[in-house]
Amino acid sequence: MRVVLRNPRREVEIPGPIRAGLLLERLGIPRETVLVIRGDTLVPADAVLEDGDDVEVRPVISGGAS
Repeated sequence: MRVVLRNPRREVEIPGPIRAGLLLERLGIPRETVLVIRGDTLVPADAVLEDGDDVEVRPVISGGAS
């Protein structure tokens, strides 16, 4: 599967099937710091990602009005 990572932007190929949580573990990314998105859908850590999937890993951004 093609995995697009942000900050810095880069792409990696990861063989599937693999659970989203294990993907992050293999990439050395703490789960609570990112969102995993397949297509246009946010996926939970236990979702199985397949070889043909396009996946994006985006950092969680928080903020608000002051």
